[in-house]
Amino acid sequence: MKVVLFCGGMGMRLRDYSESIPKPMVCVGHRPILWNVMKYYAHYGHKEFILCLGYRSDTIKNYFLNYTECLSNDFTITNGGKDIYLYNNDISDWKITFADTGMTSNIGQRLKAVQKYLEDDEVFLANYSDGLTDFYLPDMIDCFTRSNKTACFLSVRPNQSFHIVNVADDGLVNDITGLERSDIWVNGGFFVLKKEIFDYIQDGDELVHEPFRRLIERKELLTYRYDGFWISMDTFKDKQHLDDLYSKGETPWEVWASHQQQP
Repeated sequence: MKVVLFCGGMGMRLRDYSESIPKPMVCVGHRPILWNVMKYYAHYGHKEFILCLGYRSDTIKNYFLNYTECLSNDFTITNGGKDIYLYNNDISDWKITFADTGMTSNIGQRLKAVQKYLEDDEVFLANYSDGLTDFYLPDMIDCFTRSNKTACFLSVRPNQSFHIVNVADDGLVNDITGLERSDIWVNGGFFVLKKEIFDYIQDGDELVHEPFRRLIERKELLTYRYDGFWISMDTFKDKQHLDDLYSKGETPWEVWASHQQQP
């Protein structure tokens, strides 16, 4: 299946980290989070990508046009460094389409803009490009296929440190619970969509607002709940947390690594 990746946002809550690159290009370890998301999908056999570009699209284009395989693979140099032998490679079998979808377009409009690149694909995948997980993707795809619905997304436990407050009319607090311990599920940003999704998107629509509401009314929207590892890099604090995990060698999202076991 093709994978549509939304890469056009400015990442305003990460601007303290960098004002010169788009959020998908912020690194986790030595590779951008966008690369980590793509590597995740490629691990499960989905190697055709459509990048919906916007803010600083040149940065993303140049990264892949000047891609250096040596950063994440073992290699041997000979002839004074003129000859390089790679023992593995990352993207040689990836097909990537770069599509400028507007500086200020929302997700729904970015998806609509790349409809022509999906051709006659009956089903495709999509992602916000800022979340990492160790979720076994084939499980959601199989569930979606059996359901015969139009759209499905991954529901996860929120990773923010907010508290939910249950309060009476007079202001007396009845209960306070950490968000991560509540029964709240949020959109994890991993989608499986049929081509019919485009019938639900009108001009100006944000994907999870108006189109998903229409799907709900027709009982065509499905979610797959997962309470394992998931984190979205929305803020500088999230970036620091991911860096800490990486420095400790705790990288559950690297499902492509040899130490990761599939169910």
